[in-house]
Amino acid sequence: MAMASTSLGNTSATYGAVTKTFHWLTALLILTAIPLGLVANWLPYETSAQLATKSWLFSLHKTVGIMAFFTALGRILWALSQPKPGLLNADRKLESFAAETVHWLLYVSMMIVPLSGWLHHAATSGFAPIWWPFGQNLPLVPKSEAVAGFFAAWHWVFTKVLAATVLLHIAGALKHHFVDRDDTLRRMLPGRTAPEVPPQHHSAAPVFAAGAIYAVAITIGTVLGLSSSHGGVVPEPAALAAKPTGWVVQEGTLGITATQLGSDLGGQFADWQAAIDYDPDAEGPVVGTVEVDIAIASLTLGGVTDEALSPEFLDAADYPVARFAGELRRTDTDGALEAVGTLSMKGAEVPTVLPFTLTLEGDTARAEGELVLDRRDFGVGTTSYNDEASVGFSVAVAVVLTATRAE
Repeated sequence: MAMASTSLGNTSATYGAVTKTFHWLTALLILTAIPLGLVANWLPYETSAQLATKSWLFSLHKTVGIMAFFTALGRILWALSQPKPGLLNADRKLESFAAETVHWLLYVSMMIVPLSGWLHHAATSGFAPIWWPFGQNLPLVPKSEAVAGFFAAWHWVFTKVLAATVLLHIAGALKHHFVDRDDTLRRMLPGRTAPEVPPQHHSAAPVFAAGAIYAVAITIGTVLGLSSSHGGVVPEPAALAAKPTGWVVQEGTLGITATQLGSDLGGQFADWQAAIDYDPDAEGPVVGTVEVDIAIASLTLGGVTDEALSPEFLDAADYPVARFAGELRRTDTDGALEAVGTLSMKGAEVPTVLPFTLTLEGDTARAEGELVLDRRDFGVGTTSYNDEASVGFSVAVAVVLTATRAE
């Protein structure tokens, strides 16, 4: 074999120091991120301590994945500026075809896998943040369970492609080193090995082969992503019967904000009914009544909807409907009102006061109110999550609605 001086850049026969650094750093990050993700997925989260450990591992997995993405990007950009050392087995057409196909798969996988995971993370909220100072969101990526599920499916599929490709790449390197006894592996190690390279026969076939494999993976990932739903068994929202009401709700939102591992986690109930009787001309402090039924299973709460509806938390299967019933009262503050009554949820009945403001224009009223509940009052998460290190005790509830006077 011939010997050459160490340099930063590649030659037609050798890899430079920059390429070698990118190669081994990428390998280290990928071989760290994959087992971290597997272990984090496998771990249970039935207690506060287990949830904290699981979240910590997921944060580490995501952070390493982001590092892998930018390292792979740098590696690809550097490779585009450098000559590509020739294959030492170029005279073996089948082996060289397989090697180049694996390389194309590897380059694309190194980008798609962390990017799809990043997009999934950006579409969710409140669980296992990335450890860096640049925020958790991405431009043009909404907080959406459907979007998160789509990219989660892509991440799952392409992780398998990446893992298979890495194994093939390692197997090929070991074959070169122990069976063929050539310098394919040695020239990627520190040192100055510069083997003689046989004539190269370039073909577009490996590109098309890798493209065909990715077309299949993209199809599978897209089909799974579009059909994705909750991972667990979630009951259908209870059917809520309409009730006679003096004011008909035209539009509105019923949202909640919980705290998980120090991060706010927002969600809302999609299905609820309100029966409101309100007399703005009433003389006493009581100016009406209100009764609200809420279909618990209609809740979406970031990436933890299934857990929120489970028996440990809201138990949507056994307690499908929550109900608030009470009076509408004037307060001492001009223009301020409050709904004073009882909130029944998960078998508990808790006295509740919702302060709100009301804007009345003719026969149209707009109300906005917010209150803070303690989840322990309703037995939510008190079996395994009885401290605030994992799930906060306070849950903010926000109501915004527009109603018109019934004819």
